[in-house]
Amino acid sequence: MASYDSDSDFDEEYTETTVLLGYTSKDPEDDTISRLGGSPEWLDPDKPPSAALARCGVCKDMMVLLLQLNGELDRFPGHERRLYVFSCRRQTCRRKQGSIRALRGNRIDKQVAAAAAEAAAKEAEEAKAKKEAEKAKADGPGLGEALFGTKSLGGSGSAGNPFATAANPFSSGGSSNPFATSTTSNPAPAAAPAKAAEPATQPKKEEGTATSLSKTFAETLSLNNPQQTGGPPPPPEPWPASSALPKPYPVSYISDAELEVLDPEPPPIPQNVRVEEVDDSSAGDSGAGGDKDIFESSMDAVFQKFADRLAQNPDQVIRYEFNGQPLLYSKDDSVGRVLSAAAGTGRSGMPRCGNCGAGRVFELQLVPQAITELEADELGLDGMDWGTIIVGVCEADCVQRGVEIGEVGHLEEWCGVQWEELATN
Repeated sequence: MASYDSDSDFDEEYTETTVLLGYTSKDPEDDTISRLGGSPEWLDPDKPPSAALARCGVCKDMMVLLLQLNGELDRFPGHERRLYVFSCRRQTCRRKQGSIRALRGNRIDKQVAAAAAEAAAKEAEEAKAKKEAEKAKADGPGLGEALFGTKSLGGSGSAGNPFATAANPFSSGGSSNPFATSTTSNPAPAAAPAKAAEPATQPKKEEGTATSLSKTFAETLSLNNPQQTGGPPPPPEPWPASSALPKPYPVSYISDAELEVLDPEPPPIPQNVRVEEVDDSSAGDSGAGGDKDIFESSMDAVFQKFADRLAQNPDQVIRYEFNGQPLLYSKDDSVGRVLSAAAGTGRSGMPRCGNCGAGRVFELQLVPQAITELEADELGLDGMDWGTIIVGVCEADCVQRGVEIGEVGHLEEWCGVQWEELATN
């Protein structure tokens, strides 16, 4: 993490973002759930997801766990949430779609669900009453009541009403009455219609707000709040015996999280500044070579931003911001093109949830320091070669179809892998 000398210097010289950075430790401290490596711990050990969800999409072998995260958030009260990222250990499967997959497990508390339903019913009743009151107000009082404090014209007149007799020239409903509400010629101005109330069935969007940072990554999450994954989950498949599973990576606990702090970025070069051309006679490269370098520099701008951002907090293994923006490794691969095109449009660019149809949003990404932690005990240079793994989840945190309230469900979520650039001659 970037260091600073004093609070005043911090205010002037450093920028705090809304991204949570996760760091690893061999000491679990208060959180033993969020971690890299090891074997998955399910919300209900007796009801794990189908083993098919943890099989490689290429070779169909069982995969190993890269990340398990306690993802409980204030925005989903009563939802127990866990996120899992798996990877195939076979080198022949790397760089192929389906070799890295992400799962989301959740369970909704029955009491919280019942309270939410009761609150929704109460809100619907209040909205209905408000709508009826606004409608009555929009209709307004009758003309007679508005002018003379009596009942509206056309109603039964009281004995003391001097205009209630047949001699009242305004008691006729004919078109000659200039104040009659049925006439279309110069009608009396009516009260402006009130804006219709929101439909009672439309729930309000609850947003969790950050107030302070906790010690563990899970507690911090609760305070702060082109792979297709759709259709029904695969049929249940029992998990193989532990001895038949591939060797897991060593465990590193994600027990510390804090908001990202950055050094101030250098000011951009003004658009009216001219860049002087280099004298080819004194340059080591030809003019064409210099143009090529400038072009490649422009092409690498996204990667340079990625590298510079990580360099300021080099020990980070995970970046987290529900409904935030991922830090792209490249904009030129299939994942980068999709996410870059959606930037600034209000959409994530990720496919919609195949379980409920809601949109998907960014939740987290793994960065290369995680590879260092996972492969700390392994020798050789044939390790994982991804640049970042981006995970997008259902924005509604829906429950797997057919799963009752209070039971655990598991769904595959979107996982966009940006691989390291291959060196070319």
